[in-house]
Order: sequence, then structure tokens, then C-alpha cells
Amino acid sequence: MDLSVNVAGIRMKNPVMPASGCFGCGEEYLGLVDPSSLGAIVMKGVTLLPRAGNEQPRLVEVFGGIINFIGLQNPGVEVIIRDKIPIARRFNVPVIVNISGNTAEEYEQMAQRLDGVEGVAALEVNISCPNIKHGGVAFGQDPEIAFSITQSVRGRTSLPVIVKLTPNVTNIVSIAKAVASAGANAISLINTLKARARIKNYPSKGRWRWVEGGLSGPCIKPIALRMVSDLAKANLGIPIIGMGGISNFDDALDFFESGADAIAIGTAVFVNPNVFREVIEGLKKYLAENGFASFEEWKQKTRKPS
Repeated sequence: MDLSVNVAGIRMKNPVMPASGCFGCGEEYLGLVDPSSLGAIVMKGVTLLPRAGNEQPRLVEVFGGIINFIGLQNPGVEVIIRDKIPIARRFNVPVIVNISGNTAEEYEQMAQRLDGVEGVAALEVNISCPNIKHGGVAFGQDPEIAFSITQSVRGRTSLPVIVKLTPNVTNIVSIAKAVASAGANAISLINTLKARARIKNYPSKGRWRWVEGGLSGPCIKPIALRMVSDLAKANLGIPIIGMGGISNFDDALDFFESGADAIAIGTAVFVNPNVFREVIEGLKKYLAENGFASFEEWKQKTRKPS
């Protein structure tokens, strides 16, 4: 069964990949997951300079999902280039590097620095970060700012540019149209939803604190499906990578039927590292049972977003 896809010039053996922030650079799951079986590896988000992240605990389980407030902990782009990308490259699948910044200049510098680095197949631009020069509003909540960031990154790299959209907006299509017109080669969505919860402090028992972060998991799937479908109907002319609450093959199929060209799995990996294999094998079985020779043939003949 041919599951291969071409997403914005990135040739993948199948349309299944990990969501950024949930898979490290691949080595963290060795023994549980075969990274070489994936369509691509999307690395944990990287910033220009190292970030220590927030205090522990910074992950809390809620009904139907989790809230994370990691704080973009990472060693900085230079360490990622030196130490982590060579590891991910060994798995012989496309390596997509997720980049985040607090200013347009930071995005530009990372895009330029990663351009031409051996093994990097594409950049995923996380525009859910706060724009410190514009009062803290996320880059991805304003079409003009989203356009500007995408255009700046596009001008600094020859790599395919995937823009990851925040769902914390009133009109996802207007944001998507802006980044598409600025030169994005693909769109990935959705990122996490703003959320709040009360958790016990650690190590102090019996003491509580309120935390705010990003909600992910099965509870956000209906929102993600709606936004993927909205973009598919908008006919932007660029591929869509769908994510948000995918826990099994049936979830993945819902995204494909809603218009996604590929999918990314995040929170479910923490519960079931075999989820990648199960989705890939489920897709093979589904296509064979329905008389299709390839995933692309199925897309062309049957998919009708609604």
C-alpha cells in the first residue's frame, strides 16, 4: 500500500507525524517508537536563545486532555543545530524544525540560521507566541502581523515554510489567507487552546495555585476538525496538516475526510506511544478494504470536506 505524500515539497512515506513538543527529536522514544516509520519528525519548539521554561509542575491533567505551561524550554537554536538535528537525521525521515520567537527579528534570525543545515527539510513557524512589541498579542491573532512574520521568514530561507496557526481567534480563515498570501507553503493547525486550572504545588502538599497554559487532547478534536474543514473549504491552494485530539485511526480519518493532507499526533503519544503504528496500519487496512492502491488515490476520488 502506497501511503506516500508530498506536503509542500516534503516527500513523506506516509502522512503521519508527531506534533511539535511531544516527541523531542526522536531519541526520547527509542525502544517505544520506530522514528524511521514516521512520515516526518517535527522537533520540539526552538527559540533563538536558551530558555529554562516555567517552574514545576507545568503539566496538569484535566477532563479529556491536559494543560501544559512548559514555557518553551529548549537549549537554543545553536545547540539544536549542533546536537539534536544530527540525531533526528539518523532516522532517514524528513526533519521539520519548529521555531518560536518574541520578535520578528528572532524569527528571521532562526530562519536564516537553519537555512541549509543538513537534514532540515522544512521550518514550522509557531505564531502562537506573544508579540512583545505589540502589547503581548500573539502573532497569529492578527492577520497583518501573521502576514508580516510569514513574509519575513519566507524571505530568509529556501526551505518550505509551514505556519502553525493558533485556534484562539475569531476567524481562522482570515489568518490562513494572510499567511498563504505571504508565501507559506503549508499550514498546520490547531495549536493549543488557552485554558486555566488549579493544581497542587510540588513538593508542598495541600497548597494550591492557579496556572494558565495550552489545552490539548481529545477534548479539542471537534474544534480542530471545524477549523481544518473551514480551511479546506476556503481552497487556499496549499496543504493542510491537521492536529488536535487525534488518539486513534478513526480520529485520523476524521481529519483526512475534513480536508487534512497529513496529520500530527501529540498528547496521545504520552498515553500510547504505539498510536503512530496503529494509525499507519489502520490507514493501510482501510484503503485496502475500500479498493484503493494509495492514499493519494483515495484523496482524489473520495474526499469531500463538509
